[in-house]
Amino acid sequence: MLIECGISLYAAVTNHSPALLAFGSDSLVELLSASVVLLPYFTPRILSERAAGRIAAALLVVLAAVVGFTSILSLSLHFKPEVSCSGIGVTIAALVVMPLLAHLKRTEARRTANVALAADAMQSATCAYLAFITLVGLAANAAFHLPRVDACAALVALPILLREAYAAWQGHACTCC
Repeated sequence: MLIECGISLYAAVTNHSPALLAFGSDSLVELLSASVVLLPYFTPRILSERAAGRIAAALLVVLAAVVGFTSILSLSLHFKPEVSCSGIGVTIAALVVMPLLAHLKRTEARRTANVALAADAMQSATCAYLAFITLVGLAANAAFHLPRVDACAALVALPILLREAYAAWQGHACTCC
């Protein structure tokens, strides 16, 4: 996740891509979410599982805000993202790895009834959704020189993020489980 985050954020900055910024920000949020999930195992008295699930939900809301803000800013300022081969590569890699990771986390969350881990599994699944959406935006820009598709692709992820944040906040494992 750290490598994915670094590559995505670097490519977002160098190529002026809001979709890659959203994708890289998702990687950062997922790293924070995984840390929150692991924290109760190291210091059980500091953070309950329910609190960890709510923090993971809050991180999804933060991610939605970042995605929305960067996309609207990009559209209003008429940013023209450049083609990003590294961005395309990292999103393809995420499309392969993230669904598997989400499945493994969901399986373990069901087995242990761990709400925070289930929310973190949704972070991984969301990463795969964002990877697909980002890849579509990047590919459309690369193939057809449609720069607005990049920002619009990022906006498509907002309902997914907010729905899963709500489910995690309510203590539901995730809407996909």
